[in-house]
Amino acid sequence: MRMSTKGRFAVNALIDLALREGAGPVALATISARQQVSLSYLEQMFSRLKRVGIVDSTRGPGGGYTLGRAAAEITVADIMTAVDDPLESAAEGSADGLSQGLWQRLNEAMLKHMSTITLHSLVEEQKAGGATVEARPARRAIAPQAPAVKPVRTLAPNSVFALAGTMGRPFGH
Repeated sequence: MRMSTKGRFAVNALIDLALREGAGPVALATISARQQVSLSYLEQMFSRLKRVGIVDSTRGPGGGYTLGRAAAEITVADIMTAVDDPLESAAEGSADGLSQGLWQRLNEAMLKHMSTITLHSLVEEQKAGGATVEARPARRAIAPQAPAVKPVRTLAPNSVFALAGTMGRPFGH
């Protein structure tokens, strides 16, 4: 088990999600903008996280992601193993037979330690450190609003009586 960039991005994205999910599903595009991570990269990670039940998704307007279970039940080890490729981790230990036992023990120690760190504890650390969570931005309407309609001015008479008063004069005079 190694602390990969993908794993760090996933942990940060889930902290971001957990801080804001009280307002409803969180769109990946907003996490992408705040964390400055590619949207397609986040989509790949969240697909894996969803597959193992760490997150749930809601489709449609107002949709996004929520945690699949309580933050206190999600550990850093859960997140890391969900997003990291198992082949990469296996390849690390087989690099050299002499030290393979050492790397295996270190991996197990790291995984054991990461299993003690919950997403809830990371969120609480962020809050204690003064992390501010902005109010949920107003959603745009699905259809753009129509431009204001200007009243039409006509020079034609608006009644039979006005028409009678114009007899013999051209319209507009």
